[in-house]
Amino acid sequence: MAAPVQDAPDSAAEVLFERRGRLGVVTLNRPKSVNALTAGMAAAMLDQLTMWAEDDAVATVLVHGAGDRGLCAGGDIVAIYRDMLDGGSATADFWASEYRLNALISAFPKPYVAFMDGLVLGGGVGISAHGSVRIVTERTRTGMPETTIGFVPDVGGTLLLARSPGESGTHAALTGAHLSGSDALFLGLADHYVPSARLSELAAALEAGPADAAVGRFSEQAPPAALAAQRGWIDSCYASDDAEEILRRLRSFDGEAGPEAAEAADTIEAKSPTAVKVTLESLRRVRGLSLEEALEQEYRVGLRCLAGPDFREGIRAQVVDKDRTPRWQPATLAEVGRQDVESFFAPLGGRELQLSPQEKDEEKDHV
Repeated sequence: MAAPVQDAPDSAAEVLFERRGRLGVVTLNRPKSVNALTAGMAAAMLDQLTMWAEDDAVATVLVHGAGDRGLCAGGDIVAIYRDMLDGGSATADFWASEYRLNALISAFPKPYVAFMDGLVLGGGVGISAHGSVRIVTERTRTGMPETTIGFVPDVGGTLLLARSPGESGTHAALTGAHLSGSDALFLGLADHYVPSARLSELAAALEAGPADAAVGRFSEQAPPAALAAQRGWIDSCYASDDAEEILRRLRSFDGEAGPEAAEAADTIEAKSPTAVKVTLESLRRVRGLSLEEALEQEYRVGLRCLAGPDFREGIRAQVVDKDRTPRWQPATLAEVGRQDVESFFAPLGGRELQLSPQEKDEEKDHV
């Protein structure tokens, strides 16, 4: 359990909690790793937010990142890589805690303000985009880049992107593109645009008054979103449940955006074929699910990724050895069959995450 919030938090801790007036402040405190999220950080946030949810002295919560590089670059994938090599269960435990944190943030009974400044990737999206007040800036670079490392968007990212306008979320998920603050607003991952130079003023205003009034004073019109201008060809090319068909449409798109479509095809072809197909299936299956059900589905998929070769290989190629030449198994989309994809979604039995009421009821029925 996390200790109750202190007036003078331990600056050596990976995540800091303090109360400024009626504002509870969460500071991710690993600036050298762009505040990459660890299991301990997720567990501490879960405990502290649970306490603050019931604390009448806290009216609003703010989450931001230490340093000037970003809120959070995602989960600590080096720790995940080591756990995979050791055959451990630490990653599964981390995800269980992290996903419960994501669900709590989504249902938080008070304004939960996230400063999505700088890098906000993967797990960083999970601790921000489920909040009720999501702030982007001109420095924001966000997205779900999991297919690049042989993984599938998680932390509720499949649900967020499935709800984006048209097929823009499918494009973002399959390519793993880094997106601007304006694109995040367009996709529905954020609500407000505030220049980064004014975030400290906004934080001070949050200490003194209601969140909606404070944010309203500092919000500005965001620049046009690139994804909005690309909506036509994106919707046309990605409106398929078949990854190979999406690539064919991207390659054959006839129009002014043809080079952009072809570039997207090249990007997708460089990703893990298994991750691309499972990501597409995840986006289609998650439609109509609650966040808790989406997280349960992502947990099933994630554990299957841990057991397969591509996730480990992707981290090796991108982060450990940095040779940027992953050897995917299988190597092509055509080699990833329908049964292969469906196996990622099979029930976990006693290992299910059990976040949604339905899942908990089904578990009771089997006791």
